[in-house]
Amino acid sequence: MTTRLSDKELVERAAEAAGNSICPFSGFRVGAALLCSDGRLFLGCNIENMSLSMSVCAEQVAMMKALSDGARDFDRIAIWGDSEDYVTPCGKCRQLLFEFAPNIEVIMANREKDYIKMKIRELLPMAFQHR
Repeated sequence: MTTRLSDKELVERAAEAAGNSICPFSGFRVGAALLCSDGRLFLGCNIENMSLSMSVCAEQVAMMKALSDGARDFDRIAIWGDSEDYVTPCGKCRQLLFEFAPNIEVIMANREKDYIKMKIRELLPMAFQHR
């Protein structure tokens, strides 16, 4: 059990954690200190990968922002892209949408703003579920 940390101490611990950062590409070190209500402290830092494939999709950003602001009930998501084809969510985004919004309607548009709509269950039949 960790003793109660002040805000200043928590910031200091985050700065210390950044010392473990692996960021040869950006040179931008980041640290985090997560204090649980029971007093446990979890530290983290950014770690870059030579593959540079750790991209985050628009759908992921939108969902994570919503979830982090407390939203839990979703109706629709629109995805637009500069393409002649309709822009569909990738497999990882389909799973994310299904997990947090299993009844969401997905609007997939092209550069002309023409679109088609499907339920996430149609886009990800037999989705992985742990319940």
